[in-house]
Parts: sequence; structure tokens; C-alpha cells
Amino acid sequence: MYMHKRGLSLLFLLLVFVFTSPVAISQTGVIKGRVFNEISNAPLEFATVLVQNTGKGAYADSSGNFEIKGLEPGLYNVEARYGGFQTEVLYEIQVTNSKPYVVEIPMKEEEITTDSVLIVASPFRIIEEAPLSLRTIGTSEIKRNPGGNRDISRVIQSLPGVASTVSFRNDILIRGGAPNENRFYIDGIETPNINHFATQGASGGPVGLINVDFIGEVDFFSGAFPANRGNALSSVFEFRQREARDDRLGFTATVGASDLALTVEGPVSPKSTFLFSARQSYLQGLFKILGLPFLPTYQDFQFKQKIQLSERHQITLVGLGAVDRFKLNLEADSTDYQKYILGNIPVQTQENYTAGINYKYFGDNGFWQVVLSRNAINFNSEKYTNNDESLPLLLDYNSQEVENKLRIERTARKKNLKWTYGANFEQATYRNATFNVLPFSTIDFESELNMLKYGLFAQFSTKLLEDRLVLSAGLRTDGNDFSEEMMNPLNQISPRFSASYYLTPRLTANFNTGIFYQLPPYTVLGFRDNENGLLNKDISYIENRQIVGGIAYTTETNSKISVESYYKRYYNYPFMLNDSVSLANLGGDFGAIGNGRASSTSEGRAYGMEILLQQRFYKGFYGILAYTLGWSEFTDKNGEFRPSAWDSRHIVALTMGKKFKKDWEIGVKWRLQSGTPYTPADVATSSLIPAWNSRGREIPNYNLVNSERTQAYHQLDFRIDKKWFFEKWSLNAYFDMQNAYAYSIAGQPILNVVKDEAGVPQVNPNDPSRYQTYFIENSLGIIQPGVGLVFTY
Repeated sequence: MYMHKRGLSLLFLLLVFVFTSPVAISQTGVIKGRVFNEISNAPLEFATVLVQNTGKGAYADSSGNFEIKGLEPGLYNVEARYGGFQTEVLYEIQVTNSKPYVVEIPMKEEEITTDSVLIVASPFRIIEEAPLSLRTIGTSEIKRNPGGNRDISRVIQSLPGVASTVSFRNDILIRGGAPNENRFYIDGIETPNINHFATQGASGGPVGLINVDFIGEVDFFSGAFPANRGNALSSVFEFRQREARDDRLGFTATVGASDLALTVEGPVSPKSTFLFSARQSYLQGLFKILGLPFLPTYQDFQFKQKIQLSERHQITLVGLGAVDRFKLNLEADSTDYQKYILGNIPVQTQENYTAGINYKYFGDNGFWQVVLSRNAINFNSEKYTNNDESLPLLLDYNSQEVENKLRIERTARKKNLKWTYGANFEQATYRNATFNVLPFSTIDFESELNMLKYGLFAQFSTKLLEDRLVLSAGLRTDGNDFSEEMMNPLNQISPRFSASYYLTPRLTANFNTGIFYQLPPYTVLGFRDNENGLLNKDISYIENRQIVGGIAYTTETNSKISVESYYKRYYNYPFMLNDSVSLANLGGDFGAIGNGRASSTSEGRAYGMEILLQQRFYKGFYGILAYTLGWSEFTDKNGEFRPSAWDSRHIVALTMGKKFKKDWEIGVKWRLQSGTPYTPADVATSSLIPAWNSRGREIPNYNLVNSERTQAYHQLDFRIDKKWFFEKWSLNAYFDMQNAYAYSIAGQPILNVVKDEAGVPQVNPNDPSRYQTYFIENSLGIIQPGVGLVFTY
């Protein structure tokens, strides 16, 4: 109710501002940048750069630089042409008066013969290694996505194969896989986490960590992973950060629905530029006003510096970090639900960072890349009985993960042959000090695990049959010194193969298959007791065998129709012995997963079909219609396949928008998802007095793992944007509404014990060994309005 009134009030103020604002002045913008050979970095002098549908353009100079002036603010597509190279098009470039839009246009050399068949350039990014299961998302698509809240983890929910939870978490669930099966790279530097308040051993959290103002575009692989990207089973995200302005110092200030952000950029020297941002949340104050029992707050920073030492030598520095704090609102205890949450959620803190350097050396036919990085994250949780520090401690959890990484690789191209090869090395340290009172035992241990990891990879791609057929074959292997089995890289041989055939200049048939390996979470590897040492020494790599096939058709109006089918078979997934459940079913909640006895005995399978109809921005309109039919199953303790926690059978996502005159834009997103499975409570065991006193919540009945299912859920989001462009600054105001018609469903009911007015649990008069129990209704789905302002100078 409060959020609804607050949203309407802010909307009213926003509309008053819109209709009383002065008319913008002096509407001219600039697009500038550099055109070069993607392999050698050599400038392409006299390359033609055109702004489509404007008649404006420029030629690149001897350094490959170009500048196009006199553009009215708006969205444009930029096209680059050069003899002997494939035409490149950059889509949806937002031009403003406040700063020049700086782009880099790497162009791919092609061999042209008199017998070559005309292949129409696709408006959608295609690479030899991944002719399917690859979507490229631009920064404009992320910013304007209705209900996306400028968060990439939410934006991808418009795409096929992506499931979501009804709660406010950002769990990334791809093609039936668990949220721990995803990997993230920023300008080639791996970061283990892109969310605040992350779940240890998984990848989800409630709020995105990456500032969208840094993003140029994102490659999202839901399969067909290139050989130089290991340790992934469900997805790989490649974030390419945008170029900073090089003319003067500038900044962007954002007041969003949950935080304040400031981004500063500009030149450091004639050969170096930088981007820096900092964000501060104000969720804590808002949640307290709303009477929620938990109060989160976070800060984060992001940094990029690019140094062009010479035409052949280039350095990129990247930094990303966050501080998360989570405390309880003990005043919010008027309802049974609030009291239950207060009785179970621990006080949590997290700190994490990633810092790295990416050095490139460009030769005549290829380039070397040396990437050195370090990332670390601290997890801390604490819980006292009844949240009273004078009463017994129930949970004291302190854990740290630190990784130091080196990757060396070379990419080269000669005529129609492209190859990449390299090696990666990693030193990892995992520490854990756990005190946790369980229903029938207490976990109390300290652990430190030091590991060395290594990998080799190579991939070769070529074009045949007059460029109609594109083939790519890759191989990688990984190992580490955790155990003798995993130390042998021959046990983790990971081949992959892709093929794409042009049936017509616009219609392709595509295929990929491969075997992929992923190391289990550190929580599993480092679990031990103080007497017997590490208890999971027999754990091995998780194995996943995939096969994907499909067709794709592109039109003359920047649209695409594609159909893909996939099958994924899992082996050696960790099976948690204390709970008798596969780790693949865990990760959709806060805290840590995998911190217990486990064996590599669980198996799984996920399979389905995806249909995508996408219209890129064309004459002011854009749209995506995605449908997924899929199954996800993992074995239970009896070896029988059961639906996994991520088994969403049907997913429909419709996203569309229209840009109107005077810089207005409206977008809507409607999403329907089948109900997801859950495991019911074991009432008999949970109600036992020792069990409830130590745990304070239900114990799942894993004999009936995922035997229940929630209702289907659907949600409508919409967003309204208005932009003003002035001579040296611009302003974007937006109103975003999530779940506009306030649809909600009954979620998994919450088991609780009956208490008297003093909060004392009541003993069952028919069985003195147990408490009286009842279920709390758990409604999922709330309306979430949000208003924001983005000021750029």
C-alpha cells in the first residue's frame, strides 16, 4: 500500500517536471572513434563510417580515427565499410549533446573470390565458435528494459531459456541449470560474482553489482562455450565496457529506485582514458519505513582505465568491489511472518572485489593477450537465540575465498582460418570457520584449503564451400591439486564442436555439441571436521554433456526468427549426504550452500526447445517474443530422476517498446512462467522440540523432494522515459512499474510453531516431545513502482 502511494506521488511530481520544463537548446551531437583490423589492430585508413538513414558520415584518417558531427540527439546505427573486410554495424548508439559517443570498430578481414556466395551480414552478432545460443545485449537495451531496473540479471529474463524466481532475487537460471553454473568476464577478466548479498556457492542475489553506465554490450552464451572459457555449465557472460570520453572530464549522476550513483570519466593523458563510479544504496531507510524485518544496505565501486601505449601495445585495468551490510529490524515484529523472518535470518556482512590487468600485444596476423587478476570475497553470518546476544549462539559463520589468476592466450587469423590457444593458471585459498547448531548435532570446525589450478585450451575455426559452411572445433582440459583424480588433466578432456550452414543468404542451420566440466564450490571442497580433516576428498569435477541444434532467419528490417533445441546430461554432481539432496537443487536463498558432507553421485538432465522472434530497434520500434518449453531433473537419494527446483516447463516473455517524438519512449514486458517445484516440510521431524529449538524453522522432507509445485505466475512491467538534451548536459527521467496489476500467488507455505503472547513455543498436549505447529501463508508477488533521474554532463 505504501509503495503504491509513494509511486503515484513520485509519478505525479515527475509529470509536473516534464510538462513545466523548458525546451531543449542547441541539439547537435558527435560520434567519434577508431576503425581497425580486429586481429592486428592496424588502422584502416579511408574506411567509410556512415550513420544510417542520415546521409552523414566520415572517412577514417591514417590512424583509423573518425569524427561525425552535426547529429541531433537520438538513437543511431553506425555502419563501417572497408574493402576486403566484413561490414560492421553498431546498433542503438545513444547520441547526446553532453558528450561525444566514443566507439571502437574492430573489423574482420574476409577472403573474397569470384565464386563466393553472397552472405548477408546479420544484424545480430555471430562468431565462428558459437553460431547459436549467443545473444548480444547493448547498453540501450539494458537501460530501457521494463522492470529491469538497469540490472543485466533481470534484463536477460526477456530472452529464451532464462527462468526466474518470483521473489526479488536475481538468480540466473539458464536452460534448467542451477544458479552456480554461470561465469562472468569483464573486459576478459573473470569476476566470480555480479550481485550484492551473493549466495556463497551460487551466483544469485537481490541487486546487481555492475553499473550499467559502464557497459558497452554483453555477450550472453547459453551454450556453445568457447574453449578459452572454462568452468561453466549453463552460461558465460562477456561484459565489454564502453570507451570513456577523451575530450574533457565529464560525469553522470543517477538517482534510482534503490541507490544513488556517480560516474566520472575523461582523459588521463593523450593515450589514456578512465571511467570510475561509486554507488550508495538507501534501501535500509526505505525498508524500515515499509516495516520489513530486514534492513540491507550496500556500496560499490567500478573502475576502468585504458592505456594505448602504441599501435601494438594496449593495457586495460579493471576494478570492481562492494560492501554489503544486512541487519535486522527488530521493531518489525507485529505479524507472524515478520516474527518468523526475524527468528531465522542471521545478521550478514559481505565484502568483495575483483582487480585485474589485460595486456594485449598485436602482431601482423594475430594478438597475444595476458590477463592477470585477483578476486576475493568475505562472507560473515551470525545468529543468536531470539536475536538476543545474551542467549546461546546458534550460528557463527566466517568464510573467505581468494583467487589469483593468470591467463595467456593467442588469437590469430589467416584467410578463412582462425585459431586461439593458450593456458590458464590459478592459485586459490579458501578459509572457513563454522559454528552451527543443527537439530541433532553441532558443526564446529575451521578449515583452510590452498589449491593450484591449471588448464590448456585451443580452438580452430574455418569457412568452407564458398563460405556457406562454418566449422569450429575446440579442446580444453583442466586440473588441480585437490586430489589425484582431479590432478590428472586427462580426466577432464573437454572437446566441443560447432557447425553453421547457410541454406540461403539469410537462413542458417546451426549445431553445437561438447563436454564441459566445472569444479564444485569451495564450500564442498573445503568442508572438514577438526579431527578427520577434509571429508570430501573423493569429490570430482561436475561433467555436463550438451547438444544443441537450431535454425535462424534474419530479415531486411533487422529482425530475427530462431528455433533451438537443447539436451544437457549431468554426471558427478555433488549430493549432500546430510540432507539427501542434490546440490543442483540449492542456491535460491541467502547464505551458503554446500557446506556439508557430499559425494559425486548425483546425475541430472535438462532438455527443451526455445523460440525467439526479435526486432532490433527499427523506425522507433523494438520487440522480443520468447518461448521456452523445458524440463530439468536430478536424481534423488534413490537414484530416481525428480524435477529440480528450476523445472519451469513453460516460459513466455514479451518485451516491446516504441520511441515517440520529443524523446518520449514507452516499453512494456509481460512474462508468464509455470509453477516451480518445492520440497514440503517434514512436519513430524521439524516439530520435535530439540529440532525446532536448534533450527527455528522447518526441516524439508527430502523423501518427497520437489513433489509439490507453486502456481503459474505472470507479471506485467512497464516503463516510461523522457529525455532532454541541452548544449552541454542531458537529463533522462523515467518511471518504472513492476507487476503493474499486482498479481500474486500462494508460495510454499511456511511451517511455524504456536507461541503464547510472551513468544514461548507451545508443547503439543498429545505429544510432549513436540511443539504445536501451523502453516503461515506465503504470498509471492508485489507491485514495485520506481522513479529515477539520470543527469549527464
